[in-house]
Amino acid sequence: MSKFEFPKSIASRPVWGTLEVRAGEHHLMIAEAEGAEAVIDIATPDLMAKTHLIYIPKGTDFSERLQTLNPAQFYESPSYATALHRIRRVLEDAHMGLQVYLTGTEGIMGQAMNEVMAVGLPHTAIQTEHRGSVARRIQCVHCKGVTEDVEVDPFVCSHCGLNLFVRDHYSRRLAAYQGVRVDAEDHGNVPEPKGIYE
Repeated sequence: MSKFEFPKSIASRPVWGTLEVRAGEHHLMIAEAEGAEAVIDIATPDLMAKTHLIYIPKGTDFSERLQTLNPAQFYESPSYATALHRIRRVLEDAHMGLQVYLTGTEGIMGQAMNEVMAVGLPHTAIQTEHRGSVARRIQCVHCKGVTEDVEVDPFVCSHCGLNLFVRDHYSRRLAAYQGVRVDAEDHGNVPEPKGIYE
């Protein structure tokens, strides 16, 4: 199952929606992994004929199904970092009224949302839908390093090696949750890791 019902939390944590077709002459869809299912769910021939679709498989294989939707342009990328140049180019060349659809994990949607906002498109032109992994993108507040795909709490920072507590505080600027040293006052007293949403 690729949909997840997030528990209620603090106000800084984003709330993801559900994609729906919007009127417009130009559409950009960025789908990561199971996010492809959200695109498939709303695809119509008219919509796809006006869509530039960027797909990041991340271990899934929806490529053939997405291509059979006949998007105006289709690009498959091995990673978000590799797709970033193309995303920026599409946004730089965007026409008035571009509709943006982001779907996949929180980390990818947050990073892509920052790119869209950086070129001046209004947030009302952006739709999101979480699909797939609930792993988080975490920034260590101590060394400022970012660790991708964190599934347990606490976890070891991949940059400085500190044991970090995964907070629900989300930084939209960084598109990451915050990790704080769990044993700051009692070194070595680290609880057993468990799934973030357990």
